[in-house]
Amino acid sequence: MTWAQMQPLLLQGCVDTLYMVGWSALLAVLGGLPLGVLLVLTDRGGMLRSPAVNRIAGAVVNVGRSLPFIILLVALIPFTSLVVGTFIGPTAAVVPLAVGAIPFFARLVETAVREVDRGLVEAAQAMGGGTGTVVFKVLLPQALPSLVAGLTTTVIVLIGYSAMAGVVGAGGLGDLAHTYGYQRFETSLMLVTVAVLVVLVTAVQLAGDTAVRLLGRRRGTAG
Repeated sequence: MTWAQMQPLLLQGCVDTLYMVGWSALLAVLGGLPLGVLLVLTDRGGMLRSPAVNRIAGAVVNVGRSLPFIILLVALIPFTSLVVGTFIGPTAAVVPLAVGAIPFFARLVETAVREVDRGLVEAAQAMGGGTGTVVFKVLLPQALPSLVAGLTTTVIVLIGYSAMAGVVGAGGLGDLAHTYGYQRFETSLMLVTVAVLVVLVTAVQLAGDTAVRLLGRRRGTAG
């Protein structure tokens, strides 16, 4: 296969991959961020201490993280079809990608929030700050560099997940590698696809690391 023949295929594969990863990352943040904060707040010593809620939330996260993505992808086919009307294509792949990423990101959020200096939380409470004030004025701002690092890791994991989703017809670079590189023995296209994935992951990691450093410096200056 010539480079001219590869270009439109690679372009469409990149667009589909970015589409899947972008939407699933957004849903992972919307679902994982409050879930991770809830795990901290309801734990022992938390502002909303509730062992029952903490155990339930922890169990949900543990179950979600323990399932291999390829199994989750197949198990969610009925749910995916119910939500988007089909289980094939980039839009359908967003559903299992988000379901798999939410508990993963929630644990990273929990870890980041736990790293916040307890003295800052106590100071905010001493000044009359309620749960909302502590969360939005202390916990999340102080944990922001770690949260961005966690999001970077999540996005990289989603790129890998999206490649696996491509094997079952989700589209993207994974589907391209499977259809042309594996089934049609187009080794050159397979190698180029791998190179594009490496470049994509490297770009995400560099962008995330840069953002973390800038946020860390800003927090240090503010402190």
